[in-house]
Amino acid sequence: MSDAIRGITGRMSQLAAYGQGPLAGLGGVGGLGDTGAIQVPAGAGKSEGPSFGDTLKQFVGGVSDAQDAAGELRDKFVRGDNVEMHQVMAAGEEAGIALEMLVELRNKVSEAYRTLVNMQ
Repeated sequence: MSDAIRGITGRMSQLAAYGQGPLAGLGGVGGLGDTGAIQVPAGAGKSEGPSFGDTLKQFVGGVSDAQDAAGELRDKFVRGDNVEMHQVMAAGEEAGIALEMLVELRNKVSEAYRTLVNMQ
């Protein structure tokens, strides 16, 4: 799971570099020139490693896997299999934290989208 988080934060920092255009220090929208067209940095179309979408899919899959694993441990504990209570609690907490992080990521992406839409 931590690899997915590192991948997302790395990808976000790469995307943040796109806003470092000629007007970035003047309070305007970075990357906009006199013509109003967005200037794309050299090599922006070529990326090394997985895309942001792929990283996001991997993260969502990891959250789903954590929830499934917590559910399986809970079911085994209820059936009386050889599972310790602390394992069930730890897996449940891990799944809960992963879900909370996914919800916060969704909120931040929605907020960023609204900010971009409201820019003039």
